[in-house]
Amino acid sequence: MIVFVDTSALFALLVHNDYMHVRARKIFEQCMADEVQLLSSSYVLVETMALLQRRVGMDAVIDFHGRFVPLLDIIWVDGDWHGKAMNRLLALQKREVSLVDCLSFVIMETREISHAYSFDRHFADYGFSLLQ
Repeated sequence: MIVFVDTSALFALLVHNDYMHVRARKIFEQCMADEVQLLSSSYVLVETMALLQRRVGMDAVIDFHGRFVPLLDIIWVDGDWHGKAMNRLLALQKREVSLVDCLSFVIMETREISHAYSFDRHFADYGFSLLQ
């Protein structure tokens, strides 16, 4: 099984005082036990690192980069992926759905991935199943 990993899950997993940390850790441990393939995008990496750096500090970025990024299969965004995500963003015309979210949705649809490791309700709103 392939699962798309979102910033909300990564942040909760890495930040021990995040209100979703326990749940994020439980889901992550189950994914590891079940040998689930965790897929994400370079935009999610950038978003996660920026959030960690701003809210927690560089030690969290170093930990994320060294311990968690190697566990993820990353789709590196090129002009084609960016263009598809931008088209989706412009078509949706919704302030609360980000370019990173749109890219995630496009990747999931293209790769036929139905499940997301995320605490962002937008994934469910757009038809994807969230890991519980």
